[in-house]
Amino acid sequence: MDTGKSVTGDDRRDASPLGRGRSDAKMFISPNRHDLHKIVILNPKGGCGKTTLATNLASYFALRGPAPMLVDNDPNGYTMRWLERRSRNRCKIHGMATYRSSMHATRSWQLRIPDTTSTVIIDTPAAIGQPEMHELTYDANSILIPVLPSAIDIRYAASFIAELLLITQIDRRDRQLAVVANRTRNNTNSLTKLMRFLTSLDIPIIAVLRDSQNYVHAADLGMGIYEMPRHRVKTDVEQMDLIINWLDQLPMRKWEVEPVSPFERRPEPTIKPLH
Repeated sequence: MDTGKSVTGDDRRDASPLGRGRSDAKMFISPNRHDLHKIVILNPKGGCGKTTLATNLASYFALRGPAPMLVDNDPNGYTMRWLERRSRNRCKIHGMATYRSSMHATRSWQLRIPDTTSTVIIDTPAAIGQPEMHELTYDANSILIPVLPSAIDIRYAASFIAELLLITQIDRRDRQLAVVANRTRNNTNSLTKLMRFLTSLDIPIIAVLRDSQNYVHAADLGMGIYEMPRHRVKTDVEQMDLIINWLDQLPMRKWEVEPVSPFERRPEPTIKPLH
């Protein structure tokens, strides 16, 4: 595989990355385009559902059009493998594996984004350091952080989010950052603890994704849940819709930031219970 090569759902040349271990994250410098939405899925804790979130968002934007760009920055290459399994007959998704790119190739990413593409989704690796964290979030319009409902994941997320805010100097009032509670089970103590922790962060909790086999079945076929029979995924789609709605509010989040006094406590976010 040529490192940094762009692949699509219609390109079946050998694009499966075989690299393992820690990734050297590469900076994604977005083109000077006001219509490009750069979405970063970020959490250095492995197994929290970053790839599931990235691929399902990509499949949604592919259905809506124009074809999005899905960037795999993880040497495990799960995102590119999902794209390889995707049928040629499904809506196109541009793909790019960047974790082995040279800096020269990485800085040319912007030249390989099709002019018609308006959404770029970046799947990030686990165990990234501070420099990589800064580079991955550079120029991002939206940052989504999936968090699992376990004591270990909650403690890890608390430390990571504090570090992220310090390193990137992101102002939470800019509404650039959001949390997704992932693989949850309703009416459990772990979900209650997770929601209590997340509401304390003063960061919007935009969706609660349940622990559903629908995501597994869709991934096996190179699909997203939006491409599965509606009656089967109705509950899961309702929560994914909340993420899409938040992403679609980018112009409002970017230009209509609500002025808040540093001494004013913002109201805690609420989430509709799972059904």
